[in-house]
Amino acid sequence: MLMLAPGWASASMFQGETLDKVAMGLAWFVIVVMPIAAIVIFWKLHVLPEKIAHRRHHPQKDAIHVLCLLSLVFGGLLWPIAWLWAYTRPTVSAMARGTEKHEDYFREMGEKWHAGELQPDEIDELRDELDAIAARGRLPRKLSKLQHELDVAHEVELAAPAPAPEPASAHGAA
Repeated sequence: MLMLAPGWASASMFQGETLDKVAMGLAWFVIVVMPIAAIVIFWKLHVLPEKIAHRRHHPQKDAIHVLCLLSLVFGGLLWPIAWLWAYTRPTVSAMARGTEKHEDYFREMGEKWHAGELQPDEIDELRDELDAIAARGRLPRKLSKLQHELDVAHEVELAAPAPAPEPASAHGAA
């Protein structure tokens, strides 16, 4: 019965001038805001492999960065490769350099060590990793300096006399 009364049907809840204003606002939103939002989301997704590689201290993080930029030029075709590469464990790099971490990792750890933010086991691990890299070849100057500072601090620590145990107090012997 309602199908026979087309005058009651309406395509919008707005009418007249209000409909025109809503349509114009929607058009501006689609023309201006949506492309900007799409570009921002596209960019955030494209730099994600680079951020992952940086967070994981990947030794080839600079190459992953370049691959992400190239992926922008090639329409995103290289992006899955960058994503997979950021998550791979760099075994060839570990065999060649003696570590799976980027040089920046050691600089950051050195800064934390200078600030006194590292635990003794983290310091030992850092020293061992630098020794392993040095055994494979020549360390970069800054890492060599850090290795020397760690070794000197370790020697000073070993040469320092151990703190004497506190004598038992007379109060606790009761």
